[in-house]
Amino acid sequence: MTTSEVGLREQILVAAKSLFIQQGYHGLAMRQISEAVGVSKAALYYHFKDKEELFLAILSGYLNEIEVAIDEITAKPVSSSEHIRLFAEYILKQPAEQRAVTRLGSQEMSQLSASSRKTFGKTYHDKFIGKLIAIFKAGIASGEFQAFDAEVSTWALLGMMYPYFYPAHTGDSPLAPKAINEIVNIYLNGVKKRG
Repeated sequence: MTTSEVGLREQILVAAKSLFIQQGYHGLAMRQISEAVGVSKAALYYHFKDKEELFLAILSGYLNEIEVAIDEITAKPVSSSEHIRLFAEYILKQPAEQRAVTRLGSQEMSQLSASSRKTFGKTYHDKFIGKLIAIFKAGIASGEFQAFDAEVSTWALLGMMYPYFYPAHTGDSPLAPKAINEIVNIYLNGVKKRG
């Protein structure tokens, strides 16, 4: 691909990401994406064979970013609790539209073909969920965390963060550090007052 083709591909990805977040997978037509970018449908199909491929390119790009971030976080010689805190900060300090991509990955999965769901589901686990599970397993092994199921612990953390993946709930700004600390502290320590 030439430099201008790469530039157009990126423009398509940026516009499509915003439209998928606003309208969902099923509610969006390739025509709307081509109009938003200001290109013909033929130009759009030159870069992406169909809507599913475009959607998966957006999700895969974001998963690659998350994988790099989690790997950098877990390389730090700190406690598992601190790894969880750093992960939450990484996600929740992102602009709202970027956080919303996390929601898209799980919310719109059922719209994809069975083979894409299977392939993407494995990638989603390997690059994201599995890496979080590993943090919890390390915390359990070190005695830092209670011996809860690491996968359940992972989904519980993401469940607490999920409302912040909606731009309508949080505005366009990253979450304030105080709010992020509250979320992590509630998750790690609970709300029950101690002795």
